[in-house]
Amino acid sequence: MNSHARNDIRVFLADDHPAIRQGLSLLMAQENIVVCAEAETREETLAGIDSARADIAVVDLSLGEESGLDLINELTGHNIPVLIYSMHENPEIIEQCFKRGASGYVSKRDEAFALPRAIRDVHAGKRHLSPRAAQCVASRALQPVVLPLSAREMQIMTMLGQGDSNKDIASELGLSVRTVESYFARIIEKIGVEGMKELRKHAIRIQK
Repeated sequence: MNSHARNDIRVFLADDHPAIRQGLSLLMAQENIVVCAEAETREETLAGIDSARADIAVVDLSLGEESGLDLINELTGHNIPVLIYSMHENPEIIEQCFKRGASGYVSKRDEAFALPRAIRDVHAGKRHLSPRAAQCVASRALQPVVLPLSAREMQIMTMLGQGDSNKDIASELGLSVRTVESYFARIIEKIGVEGMKELRKHAIRIQK
């Protein structure tokens, strides 16, 4: 028996990139953190979370075509703390995660040691915000107040920032172009930008 086994923290890892899951498993193994189960979709996560007997769920916000944001409430309902590990550094998204019950948030742009540190904090019952995520939230004080976006609105914003056209987004999400345009109208009003040109610039900026 591994002498560290009883001290290992068991992590359920939900991320839709196999290479990232593999890399994180190797990283965490060096820190007495065990990835006891993996998933790449919302359905796989919910199907496996109870049998995994994990201490913490580490969840990406982009799970294929689905949003990990919707998973937070569902996982906390299984009495497991949720730590978000995501490329998103938009302060509104970070704040939404905590409002939905997340215990921590780490940016994928943080140093490698940031994730194990966050896992230990969350396992100890603490809330954790990684350095880059904290910097992003702090910067919100310098920005105009905006209304939070829904999961679908954030998904559409992400696709816009990746260069997809209204027609592309409509086709990918099974919506009409007119419905996509209505989403953009609501997003423009919530964020407070002037028209689609400024919205596209904003969407590209939050992807970086």
